[in-house]
Amino acid sequence: MKVFLLHRDCDFSPAPGLRDEVFDALVSGNLWALPNVRRNLERQRNLGSRPSRSGDHDVLAQDLELDTLWGAMAGGDEFLFETAKRVVLSSLRDPAEIVYRQGVLADCAEHESTVVELYRIAIEALAYQREVGSLWAGAGPDLILSRSVRLLKLHVQAMRRLRQVADEHADRFSSDGFTRFFATVREELADDYLEAVDGHLRDLEFGRGLLESAQLGTGDRGESYIVHEPPRELRWKERLPLIGNRKEPEYSFELHPRDQAGATALAAIRGKGINQVADAVARSADHVQSFFTMLRLELAFYLGCLNLRARLDRKGETTCYPEPVAEDQLSLTAEGIYDVCLTLHLDDRAVGNDVEADGKSLVMITGANQGGKSTLLRALGLAQLMMQSGMFVGAHSFRANVCTGVHTHYKREEDLTMEGGKLDEELGRMSQLVDRLTPHAIVLCNESFASTNEREGSEIARQIVRAMLARRIKVLYVTHMNDLAHSLHAERLDSALFLRAQRESDGRRTYKLLEGEPLPTSYGEDSYRRVFGDAQSAEAAVESRP
Repeated sequence: MKVFLLHRDCDFSPAPGLRDEVFDALVSGNLWALPNVRRNLERQRNLGSRPSRSGDHDVLAQDLELDTLWGAMAGGDEFLFETAKRVVLSSLRDPAEIVYRQGVLADCAEHESTVVELYRIAIEALAYQREVGSLWAGAGPDLILSRSVRLLKLHVQAMRRLRQVADEHADRFSSDGFTRFFATVREELADDYLEAVDGHLRDLEFGRGLLESAQLGTGDRGESYIVHEPPRELRWKERLPLIGNRKEPEYSFELHPRDQAGATALAAIRGKGINQVADAVARSADHVQSFFTMLRLELAFYLGCLNLRARLDRKGETTCYPEPVAEDQLSLTAEGIYDVCLTLHLDDRAVGNDVEADGKSLVMITGANQGGKSTLLRALGLAQLMMQSGMFVGAHSFRANVCTGVHTHYKREEDLTMEGGKLDEELGRMSQLVDRLTPHAIVLCNESFASTNEREGSEIARQIVRAMLARRIKVLYVTHMNDLAHSLHAERLDSALFLRAQRESDGRRTYKLLEGEPLPTSYGEDSYRRVFGDAQSAEAAVESRP
């Protein structure tokens, strides 16, 4: 039995670089071990003995402030945080799969209490493994069988509760994912099936003894041990004809209470007989355990989405289900899009913007400092990631083509180790980024190559942007380098959109970005005035000093 709530035809599997010891601890339920696992991974990477396979994910999380997003989804729950991180970074690329996940999320939002109940059933079912205890190396077939039977008995209780939820609430859900999930539960966990399982588990306790056969092999040693179904206990009506009848001869023996060698030999014979049975029952218990593990994991993502939606609703922020289109159809249209992570830090609502970039492979964002350029860039990157994970986005409406990957190249602080200049560091990061790029990817550049003079930085950026566009890579670029922005604007490219941060005549910022030609100034003097006051006041203050 499969869950199939995150994918239509397979279990969830994180993207390369995200399947690590932390994920294994999540899946196994060893949440208490997470802090030690993280410390060991970090120590290994600092020592250079283990290269980070998720470097690009770490950079993306830093530049788009994804920890804020995942923290809001988690609501203080570490399992929800780690699950949200892996699902968001494991982007879907098929629009139909995105719509499938959106439907499941819409059902979760409409029937949250039922989803929470399913999640609790999964948690309790996974807790049974700790209740029955763990096995140590070298455990014999008897112990393996006994533990597996106990675990399956507890799991049957959870399956009955799952079936009850399906019977009571299945008709209220409309998404393809939940419709199939509940149909599978009702079909595969039917009453007659669960009763049959209960009967088999009782038989496997061998309360009426063990019926076992074997053949004699070389040297009169036993081989081909087989455990048979135990004899059925006769009802009283079936016993009546047998009363007074002569019984068939029976052969038996008894061990002396001190015959340790005999007891050991008999236990070995018993173990050989039930070895295959113990293995089969253990695999059955693992299968049921894996079902509840995946149910918890996949529902955790949707509960995280509901936590985030609740935070945004309390602020009065608008959300919508985006419209994904195929990767080869250039599309980017947003109405009222805002930075979800920014609004989580603000007391007031974030300012939204409209973007019309259908058919555009280059969006160049310029204008006044502190005017909202970087905020819009981050909002677009977040919306792309959230859309491709099947989530809602922070906007009135949003439509975009899916991409093969979201990548960022943001400016960094000075290298404290002084191993190289800032330009060398930027070129090195860009080289690593280019090695990972594939057609139909998206690159978000924020003040890239601003560490050198404008002429040199503009020329480097110009060549890189043109090369990316030629490789069918969408580029969203925030810059104050007029040489770069003006030269690209002068080419009058049909595939380019130029946005400019709005500035009032008195220098106030509206945080709105409108289509417009790049200006030769970023109005840096406005920032100077806000910090130091106007020039005349500053000069008068200097002259008045003794």
